[in-house]
Amino acid sequence: MKNWMMLQMGLGNFQHRGTIFSFALKMSFSAIILSAVIMLIVLPPLSFFDLLPLSLAHSLSLGIVFSWLFGGAACGLLSLIAGFALHHLTISRAEFEKLSRTDMLSGLLNRRAFTEALATVEADASLVIFDVDRFKAINDRFGHACGDAVIIAISAILATAFNDSSVVARLGGEEFGVIVTGFPLAARLERVEQVKTQIACQPITADGCTVPITISAGIADLEPGRNKEAVYASADKALYLAKALGRNRVVHESEGLHHAWHSRLVENGLAVQGDDDAGYDGAQRAYGI
Repeated sequence: MKNWMMLQMGLGNFQHRGTIFSFALKMSFSAIILSAVIMLIVLPPLSFFDLLPLSLAHSLSLGIVFSWLFGGAACGLLSLIAGFALHHLTISRAEFEKLSRTDMLSGLLNRRAFTEALATVEADASLVIFDVDRFKAINDRFGHACGDAVIIAISAILATAFNDSSVVARLGGEEFGVIVTGFPLAARLERVEQVKTQIACQPITADGCTVPITISAGIADLEPGRNKEAVYASADKALYLAKALGRNRVVHESEGLHHAWHSRLVENGLAVQGDDDAGYDGAQRAYGI
């Protein structure tokens, strides 16, 4: 990789065809200049010892002509061949890199690319983890083809819903991640709520079946100096909270085990007095999440 980067910096970006011809001309003129320098070094001593069949002036003239006709032309042709080979290699490498960072079904970024993007975000952003509600039931009832259609449709909605500065990825299965940037926190939360509502109001049609879809979302904020793993864990926990509270809802990490959440646990007989984490774990088991 290091050698490839050095080659690109030294010779130019071969992804563009114009660079190939520029490279060929550069190498051709370099060959001509090198030939001229060699002749200026070698011919005078040969002339001094009377080893040239022609005068020094004629030898230099012929040398320059031949360096242009053969050295420059041959080097230029070889450089074109090498340039086009590098061009195809660069295109193939770029396509491979894109494929290695793209989820094949959804066309979104994959988990690897999302993790890399998350590592570069410092502040003024939120991490959102979306999960399709009861996706296994959709696969079991309508088949995996419908399940794939649901993933594709939701991917398209998420990609359209968030602006270019945001990062949207499929993390695996029915789980999606979005890094929402460029808005105040309240506006980011509102946007996520709008996406949740849009999906709930927009059933997916596939293979002659109409599949009603809802999603749940957990949100955590990215702040300066905050550990990214901690942010991800908080968003993931908020997502589980959204699932336990009935699905088709958005939960921000700041909500925690507030009174509304705790009341819901009590209603379901899952709360453990003085132990919020036990209640949280019990809710996960009870709801099968």
